[in-house]
Amino acid sequence: MPEQQQWTITATEQPPEWFIQAVKQYTPASSGLYAAQLLWQRGIKERQQLTAFINYKTYQPASPFEFGQEMHLAIARLQQAYNTKEKIAIWGDFDADGITATSVLWDGLGQFFAQNTQLVYYIPNRLKESHGLNNQGIDNLAKQGCKLIITCDTGSTNVEEIIYAKQLGLDVIVTDHHTLPAERPPVAAIINPRYFPKEHQLFNLSGVAVAYKLVEALYQTLPNVAKYPLEDLLDLVAVGLIADLVQLSGDCRYLAQMGIQRLQEDFKQPAAARRRPGVGRLLELCQKSGDRPTDISFGLGPRINAVSRIQGDASFCVELLTSRDVKRCNELAEVTELANARRKSLQKDVQAQVAQKLTQLDLSTTSVIVLEDAQWPAGVLGLVAGQIAQETGRPTILLSTEGAGEQGSRGAGEQGSSTSLRDAARTATLSDRGAEEQGSNSSPLPLRPSAPLLARGSARSVNSVDLYQLVKEQAHLLHRFGGHPFAAGLSLLVENIPLFTAAINQQLRQSLGSTTLTPTVQADLTVTVADLGKELFLELKLLEPCGMGNPVPKLLIQNCWFENSWHRNQQDWQGKKVQYIKAEFDIRDDSSRSAFPGLWWGHYKDELPIGRCDCIAELDYNTFKKRYEIRLIAVRSSANSALTTQHPPYILDLRNQEHSATQHTGLIIEDCPTNWDDLRMWLRRCLAISRSTSGLENQQQLAIAWSKPKHQPPNQIWLTLVGIAKYLSRTNQLVTRGQLLEKIGISDQTLLVGIKALKYLGFTVQRQDRSLQITWNPNDSAENLADEAVARFLAAVREEQFQQQYFAEVPLSTIVAIASYDSK
Repeated sequence: MPEQQQWTITATEQPPEWFIQAVKQYTPASSGLYAAQLLWQRGIKERQQLTAFINYKTYQPASPFEFGQEMHLAIARLQQAYNTKEKIAIWGDFDADGITATSVLWDGLGQFFAQNTQLVYYIPNRLKESHGLNNQGIDNLAKQGCKLIITCDTGSTNVEEIIYAKQLGLDVIVTDHHTLPAERPPVAAIINPRYFPKEHQLFNLSGVAVAYKLVEALYQTLPNVAKYPLEDLLDLVAVGLIADLVQLSGDCRYLAQMGIQRLQEDFKQPAAARRRPGVGRLLELCQKSGDRPTDISFGLGPRINAVSRIQGDASFCVELLTSRDVKRCNELAEVTELANARRKSLQKDVQAQVAQKLTQLDLSTTSVIVLEDAQWPAGVLGLVAGQIAQETGRPTILLSTEGAGEQGSRGAGEQGSSTSLRDAARTATLSDRGAEEQGSNSSPLPLRPSAPLLARGSARSVNSVDLYQLVKEQAHLLHRFGGHPFAAGLSLLVENIPLFTAAINQQLRQSLGSTTLTPTVQADLTVTVADLGKELFLELKLLEPCGMGNPVPKLLIQNCWFENSWHRNQQDWQGKKVQYIKAEFDIRDDSSRSAFPGLWWGHYKDELPIGRCDCIAELDYNTFKKRYEIRLIAVRSSANSALTTQHPPYILDLRNQEHSATQHTGLIIEDCPTNWDDLRMWLRRCLAISRSTSGLENQQQLAIAWSKPKHQPPNQIWLTLVGIAKYLSRTNQLVTRGQLLEKIGISDQTLLVGIKALKYLGFTVQRQDRSLQITWNPNDSAENLADEAVARFLAAVREEQFQQQYFAEVPLSTIVAIASYDSK
């Protein structure tokens, strides 16, 4: 059973009257107060900003050539291919963002290159391959005569594979939105919004949106070639953006708003007249109409993702999304729906089995849930792990030993890229991992012949626990892993599971100290049943489409009760029962004589409390039943209600802003951190000062004011360290550690690794008071050991630089989330 949840209500600052009146212009049937509170609370505080947020027609999107030289290089290479009639391959990914990105390039570039002859696409198999490029697939494309590969939603860190492609005579254009490589790879062009500052309107683009920008640039460069308008691609862009859960701000929000409109317009057409009959049929099968963002997040997205989870190969999904053959699209849509039904059934089965295993755990002494089973299908483990993490408030790792003897299995990485542990195992004790995915399809560690059994699995986090850092520090026990702070994939030797479980639990316990992990639900507004309905729905609809950084508003309804509750098993489109429960009910309170309908996915009616209770819900419109209803998120008896008002930490983001920090009177962090513990120290200091003051107006502010680091190559840093050591030995001068750190630009921990490497080269480092004396007596006998020590130092520098790069760009919302959790 899940633990008692902690409920919080976001502190709402009353917006000024002018702002409320400005919002009311868009909600003539209501006061606009609720929407104004939410918009103000979420940082929309200027009239022009408000107008652009609500009305996409007033928003000015960025030119695709904002990507600068890289976009010009990409277009020049495409023009070369167009003029010489070269064969091009699109290399996509198997999730919804990757599938829609492939479809956008297939449809968009298909206006310039003949599909199936000049233009082909490749989607890796989820169950046999990992995200990203791989040499076997590159070999296959080279044999087909391809001269150019265009990646989408992947490829940024596939440096070795890009070099391999180049050796075979294939150029590569990378379009991606994942982690940047340490240095620019040898590509024809790399188009990745992470090169922008985080405030840029293109920074949050997902893979499909980046692909769209490439096509947009080609349309502008060759304006008289395409037969179909560029806007025809926007519905696919909206599907990928919303399904990928990226932050819907800037151009992301604009493209999603435009795309939802195109999606709805196309669905209203007769099936034979639709531009995308496959999308229309999918919407029909899931009883959606395409006009709500939730039609994508709860309808189209899960169905597209289900194909690779169940079948591995999701290549036909591109045909489903782009073909105009109604009969063929109907067939593919039904295959997709069957995969989703199978996914639901498997997910429910695994969830039940995991729940049974949880009864054997003492959650009071468990910080990270790690469970394994030989029968669990790997494709649904991430979904179940996410559910368990939400219910228990603990990071959850689920492992499958199904087919464990297959050493050749790739695919350990979940979202993002997978990372070779050759370097990671060497640096596991040297540094912490900030958050996002790094690396790509690097080779795994060689396995010991005596222990060939591998477990594969998925991990999901909660409560702002940096899951990637937790997993990374156990790199020496892993075969392979990849991911980001809240989701990761991994594989490890079966025999290492007990040791891994104990180590990762001990690590998180030490990190948390006295903090207790508790499942938390946060509400945004307090409303009554009388408030529910069309007026409030249209008011809250101003915030749509919602996503990361702008979540669906959570409504707290207090002192209410339920009537007319019932539940049933969901059926698939063929009428067969799928063991996926949905409870329906009417909700009432003292504010109105009328009840309001609602539903609770995955729950039985008997789980609803008897008598008065409080609940947190989302308000929605059911286009199939043509009614407004609530979606229940959490519920509990009123006697157990203990709400905490969650005041957001006062954190100012002054990164990469010269002289801005000099005007700040609070705490200032000017040195870029290399791990969350460094940052937590400042956050806790800020919170401690705030708690000692009285009133919100006296709360301590914390300014994060570091600049994006300018890193030297690790080899150059090593040569500099050796050069300084030789100079100090020759001149008999002393040096402090602080002077060394400032000169070389590395952390104290990494310097210790460098000093150990110097010793293997014959240097002696001795303390004299607060200084260091370095002498040199060259010794060739330790040459092999020196190579290993230098390699460890270079790996430590690379890891430190990677983490600083992460903290230079980590969204402020993530830092605030960490601070919010630490403040509990």
